[in-house]
Amino acid sequence: MSKAQTQLNSERRRSRQIFERAEKVLVGGVNSPVRAFRAVGGEPLVIDRASGQYLYDADGNELLDYVCSWGAIILGHAHAAIAEAIADQARRGTSFGMTTELELELATLITQAIPFLEKIRFVSSGTEATMSALRLARGVTKRDFIVKFEGCYHGHADSFLSQAGSGLATLGIAECPGVPQALAGLTLNVPFNDLKAVERVFSAHKDKIAAVMVEPIAANMGVVLPETGFLKGLQELAHRNGAMLIVDEVITGFRLKNGSVQDLLGIEGHLITLGKIIGGGVPVAAYGGRAELMNQVAPLGPVYQAGTLAGNPLAMRAGIAALKQLTMPGLYERMNELAERLVRGLRDELADARIPAQVNAIGSLATIFFTPGPVRNYTDAKRSNTRRYARFFREMLARGIFLAPSQFEAAFLSAAHTPADIDRTLAAARESLQAIAAEPAD
Repeated sequence: MSKAQTQLNSERRRSRQIFERAEKVLVGGVNSPVRAFRAVGGEPLVIDRASGQYLYDADGNELLDYVCSWGAIILGHAHAAIAEAIADQARRGTSFGMTTELELELATLITQAIPFLEKIRFVSSGTEATMSALRLARGVTKRDFIVKFEGCYHGHADSFLSQAGSGLATLGIAECPGVPQALAGLTLNVPFNDLKAVERVFSAHKDKIAAVMVEPIAANMGVVLPETGFLKGLQELAHRNGAMLIVDEVITGFRLKNGSVQDLLGIEGHLITLGKIIGGGVPVAAYGGRAELMNQVAPLGPVYQAGTLAGNPLAMRAGIAALKQLTMPGLYERMNELAERLVRGLRDELADARIPAQVNAIGSLATIFFTPGPVRNYTDAKRSNTRRYARFFREMLARGIFLAPSQFEAAFLSAAHTPADIDRTLAAARESLQAIAAEPAD
């Protein structure tokens, strides 16, 4: 353990006490597994508050945040416009169980930013959005099978929990107990960026596949970019075989631009799922598509889906405030410029330290893979040296930089980050990588 790590651990007494109490009443002391830090070691964080680009733990330690609530906090923590909107709505009421004009306003902002999206349905989580979109695809096509990609995570619904990357990869879980084999057998996993494998699956299950579900930019095995022609090929294969293309943009929606990345990538899915950013840090997600398709959802059609808190006014106000801010001129350009500078710097520091690694990045999201070869799919990602990532994570945390506590997650930049933050991060990376390089190889 480095001197910086030893000092940090000594400054986390209250956080340690809180977590020990939490372990007695919460499963593993957490409400989402990656928060337990099992993959990176050390003591889990207990956060007290946040502001801008910073988190503050229960002991008052300040951390420069590159997790950003797993991408949801694109404007920075406790953004004034969002905080005021939430406070005002709380005084008016938090949930009515009935329709409000706020739902119309947020839906309009989303559909204006994504013109091919004609109708949407709000839900409360990304998992709800993806499972509902899949149910709609199955209901319309009258087919049962789905194609998904190894390492892509679409939430924790039963149909998605095989070779699902992200949290499962972090914990070393390949297949999840509790998922009926009969249901798991309807999910056909193929390697990301492998069109020929998709073609073979369609040939082997002719007229049985309801949908292909894909992250347009994979961000749940770490960031993995689609190769030229891959997504367009998926769209063509789905169309040719009477299946639907479901594009999961829970992470990428409003992350790289004000809207969907699909027009940047030259595709248009039948259905899109959104989450994270559209809620401004409050639980909101949605699925949608062309009106003709969405009209198959109850009450207009026979495909049933409902939610007591779906479209609740508190979440709608937060989402409206967030999306209005995303139209500010130059916002995405500034974030992308800072992200490019960070990525270039990290690559330089890795090279100087002579540590084999890849930095996969696009816009304001990135992942360092500690592996000498390129990462273009889940198999490549799993070759990463996870022990080395864990050491890098702890060294950076000891220097006040909070990265994702898993090799298989993305780092996110927010609009609150500054050039000085990038300088500080690169200086911390230099010290951390030098400490790692001085050790015997794993």
